[in-house]
Amino acid sequence: MRVLAAMSGGVDSAVAAARARDAGHDVTGVHLALSRNPQTYRTGARGCCTLEDSRDARRAADVIGIPFYIWDMAEQFHESVVDDFVNEYAAGRTPNPCLRCNEKIKFEAVLDRAVALGFDAVVTGHHARLGADGQLRRSVDQGKDQSYVLAVLTREQLDRAVFPLGDSTKAQVRAEAAARGLAVADKPDSHDICFIADGDTRGFLQDRLGSAPGDIVDGRTGERLGGHEGAYAFTIGQRKGLDLRVPAADGRPRYVLSITPVTNTVTVGPREDLEVDVVTATRPIWHGAQTPIECEVQLRAHGEVVPATVTVADGVLSARLHQPARGVAAGQAIVAYRTDASGGDVVLGSATITAGVRASEPAGREPVSAEAAR
Repeated sequence: MRVLAAMSGGVDSAVAAARARDAGHDVTGVHLALSRNPQTYRTGARGCCTLEDSRDARRAADVIGIPFYIWDMAEQFHESVVDDFVNEYAAGRTPNPCLRCNEKIKFEAVLDRAVALGFDAVVTGHHARLGADGQLRRSVDQGKDQSYVLAVLTREQLDRAVFPLGDSTKAQVRAEAAARGLAVADKPDSHDICFIADGDTRGFLQDRLGSAPGDIVDGRTGERLGGHEGAYAFTIGQRKGLDLRVPAADGRPRYVLSITPVTNTVTVGPREDLEVDVVTATRPIWHGAQTPIECEVQLRAHGEVVPATVTVADGVLSARLHQPARGVAAGQAIVAYRTDASGGDVVLGSATITAGVRASEPAGREPVSAEAAR
C-alpha cells in the first residue's frame, strides 16, 4: 500500500512512519507547514508547527530512509483552525483547535491531496487504534489516548487512516525511537495551542476581537458582581481571573456558568450550579448501533467519562447523563464510547455540544449554552 506519513517533527509521528515502512508499505513523509510566519509559533518543547519541527521531521525521514516533502498548508490552517478558534470564542463557545486541525487539515485537506496524488492512506502518530473491523478505539495507553480528537472523522476518512501506535505506550514508543537512532526519542511532547506563541490566549483573542466591556452577574439573583473587557476571555467552569467586586455571601468561590455574547454578559455562581445531566449537540458523526443506546460519554479532552443514554435523530445528538457532569462547554465535542467484547473502548460517534442543562433547572438559572450567539 502506498501511504503518506504526516511527520510533525515529534517522536510519535517518526515511529509511526518507521513502523509503516517496516510493515511493507511504500512510505513518503510529509511535514505540514502551518504558519504564515513560523517565527510566531511556539518553539522547543511547547511547539508542533515550527521550523525546528520541520528540521526534526526531515532528519527522522533520512534515518528511516523514506522520501520527504514539506507541504505549505498555512492558508488552509489559518482559515479552518485559527479563524474558527477566534470566531467560536466570539460566539461564546469554547473550541478545541486540535480537534478542528484533525478534521479540517490532516484528514480533509491532506487526505484529499494525498488521494489525488495516488496515495492509499495517511499515517499519523496519534495514540488510537483502528481494529480489523475498522472501528476506532482508545489507545492502550489511556494517559496518551487521542481517540477523543479523532472522533470527528467520517467512515470514509477512517478507512484511509493508519494509526500504528495504538497498541503501544508512550514509553515503548520512546524506547523504540532510541533503538532506531531517531534524535527525537527524548524530545518533549508539544503542549498548549501551537499558534499562540506566548501562551496568552486572552491576549491573543483581545488583539483580534478588541475590547468589549460587559457585566459579570450572579446567576441566581441577577446582581452585577463586576465587569470584564470581553466575554470571549471566559470559558464554562472557569474560577480564576473573574475579578469580582462583590464577595459571595457564603464566602465560597464562584464559577462561570454561562456566556451570552448577544448581551456581552458572563454569568457566575456556585460550583453545584455547573452541574448538568442533559447534553445536546449538533453535527453528529455516528458509527454506532441504532439509538437510544447505553454507553459512556466524554465531554472534553482529558475530561471525565460519564455513563449516559444517547439518542441521535434529525441531526441532533442528545445524551441523558446518569450522573451530573460539570464544566460542559458549548463548542466542545461529546464523544460516545462503548466497551466491546475484547475490552476495548470503541468510539460510537461524536458531535459538537450546543447546550448542557439540568433536567429540572433551578429558578433563575441559565443553561450552559451559547445559543444566544446563533
